[in-house]
Amino acid sequence: MTTPTAIEAHYTGEERSKRIFAIVGASSGNLVEWFDFYVYAFCAIYFAPAFFPSDNPTVQLVNTAGVFAAGFLMRPIGGWIFGRLADKHGRKNSMLISILMMCFGSLLIACLPTYKDIGVWAPILLLFARLIQGLSVGGEYGTTATYMSEVALKGQRGFFASFQYVTLIGGQLLAVSLVVVLQQFLTEDELRAYGWRIPFVVGALAALVSLYLRRSLKETSSKEMRENKDAGSISALFRDHKAAFITVLGYTAGGSLIFYTFTTYMQKYLVNTAGMQAKTASYIMTGALFLYMCMQPFFGMLADKIGRRNSMLWFGALGTLCTVPILLSLKSVSSPFLAFVLITVALAIVSFYTSISGLVKAEMFPPEVRALGVGLAYAVANAIFGGSAEYVALSLKAVGMENSFYWYVTVMMAVAFLFSLRLPKQAKYLHHDL
Repeated sequence: MTTPTAIEAHYTGEERSKRIFAIVGASSGNLVEWFDFYVYAFCAIYFAPAFFPSDNPTVQLVNTAGVFAAGFLMRPIGGWIFGRLADKHGRKNSMLISILMMCFGSLLIACLPTYKDIGVWAPILLLFARLIQGLSVGGEYGTTATYMSEVALKGQRGFFASFQYVTLIGGQLLAVSLVVVLQQFLTEDELRAYGWRIPFVVGALAALVSLYLRRSLKETSSKEMRENKDAGSISALFRDHKAAFITVLGYTAGGSLIFYTFTTYMQKYLVNTAGMQAKTASYIMTGALFLYMCMQPFFGMLADKIGRRNSMLWFGALGTLCTVPILLSLKSVSSPFLAFVLITVALAIVSFYTSISGLVKAEMFPPEVRALGVGLAYAVANAIFGGSAEYVALSLKAVGMENSFYWYVTVMMAVAFLFSLRLPKQAKYLHHDL
């Protein structure tokens, strides 16, 4: 990790402008990818009955959460395929292909017939579309994190790399905001009948715009690096960088779990557990996600000052201490404002991690296996712990053991703290690159 005394590199005005434009270009595509992926989570309340008929709303949500989790199971495959592609054939090519796949997945969901129309084929096709999207996002994270870390300005890498999560959260925010807008113009019945399809259509069209923007990006990997015999090699990754891979896997597990607990699952938690109206929960999450998005650059700058390792240790420690009290308080909260404050506090803790998430991983690997190392480690941890967060939480609630989920998150945060202790005080890679 860089130290608090890191000296900012000197760039010409033209070079600085080019790098900032590259950050904007890459992150704009990232925003569209995650908008498409999260629209599913925020619309699940409305389309669950169409694909999983049941008299029990919790069972419907468990089934849709299961499909959501299945999308995550494709991430390790996506992390491997796109990581190898990015390391051997360039970051830009990898990002272009991933956005095309996301476009296809969203368009397919938007056009799907329901269970009433084609029976069991409806949830099967829904699952297929989510697997395509999971493959795309599995490749998106590692490649974008690598690209943005490599192109970020030295001495300010925490700040600039934080825009990966600005746009990732922005994708969530736009998804939930669009749902809020639709709630104002459509009735509950209309949303369940056809309104839920609209965000998927918007996502597919936005992906085409992103494809156009990404075509102008400058490649950050060199020809020599791409021709390296170890470029994109999974055997070289585990042979020479196994310890780094395990470290990234360790703290990403807790980071992914707590991130999805307080973002995508939280809307359902406020409705099913705290007893709030769906519209109220959407308003709360819209405000909280907006503040969370705005926090990222500030926490990125903080990491540039105190060091990435220290930022990660604060994340693990505060997450361990505060998760149970916050979730217990939210369980019985009656005031929407208090719920908003509690969720914002939780997201501030998560920001110690998310603001530098991609960068802290990228610094662990050399350029010839960087996209593969970042993408695969993130995807594996995310698939197991992040993608299953809603499913585990709802399943435990269904059997009357909801509080057990709070302690599960707490234990994983303690694990994240322990693995963060393994982070070096000075990064071995990346600070020499470019």
